[in-house]
Amino acid sequence: MSAAAQTTTTVSAQSFDIRPFDAPLGAEIIGLDLSRPLSDADFARVHRAHLDHALLVFRDQRITPEQQIAFSRRFGPLQIHVLKQFLLADHPEIFIISNIVENGQPIGLGDAGKFWHSDLSYKEFPSLGSMLLAQELPEEGGDTLFASQQLAYETLPSELRRAIEGKRAAHSYTARYADEVFAGVRRPRLTEAQLAEVKAVVHPVVRTHPETGRKGLFVNENFTTHILDIPGDESRQILAELYAHSAKPEFIYRHPWQPHDMVFWDNRALIHLATGCPNHLRRRMHRTTIQGDVPF
Repeated sequence: MSAAAQTTTTVSAQSFDIRPFDAPLGAEIIGLDLSRPLSDADFARVHRAHLDHALLVFRDQRITPEQQIAFSRRFGPLQIHVLKQFLLADHPEIFIISNIVENGQPIGLGDAGKFWHSDLSYKEFPSLGSMLLAQELPEEGGDTLFASQQLAYETLPSELRRAIEGKRAAHSYTARYADEVFAGVRRPRLTEAQLAEVKAVVHPVVRTHPETGRKGLFVNENFTTHILDIPGDESRQILAELYAHSAKPEFIYRHPWQPHDMVFWDNRALIHLATGCPNHLRRRMHRTTIQGDVPF
């Protein structure tokens, strides 16, 4: 037997269920253990479910940072957040989202998600998807809302659809950066090096999903600054109408977190919003972010 054959290991298939939510999007996966490597067949099934439902909830995932990173990398290269001070020690692929303050300093980004957004839409290569793992949950609050931007586009009034046909919009990480303050702790000031990492980019207002071909809105109130090639007042009016339409209740799934949930959503198809929780209740989440394609 060759050395290569001796080191080959067979990954066993796992038995798990995919249960769609009674909602416009999303499904939960029961019985899958992400602390174990996935077989190619199991991974293909998860990948298909992610495309079909846009959001997956993996229940009861007691996994290590290394295991979260390894599973995330099955979908593509990972992106490192510009706020380096909130990256997990020795695991920069994991971004800490937390309202916990120790010695007067936040341990993570406490105000993440106060405005509807798609993660890293301000990058040349926006995120394919994000995986958020619950580490510590508050006793009340902390739900996350997700809205289908494909349903939003498909139900646009015809006049508004015509107004955005072929249009492009600018996205900037700093668009509302100073507006986000948590419990009196203001976001850290960005250095020149950090600002250089997040220069404004331009993307189509309507993007085509690279894997499904389905079209969806790709603007959001957190990072989109304006629509190009039209007057400023017209841009503001159109964006305001798009934002109001994009977050209608009929497009939304509300996720009430359970201990050890890991939620994997498609940033190419959804926007999301953190509802917040009382400041005195601790919340800590670990996020990995998968790089996507240039929107078209």
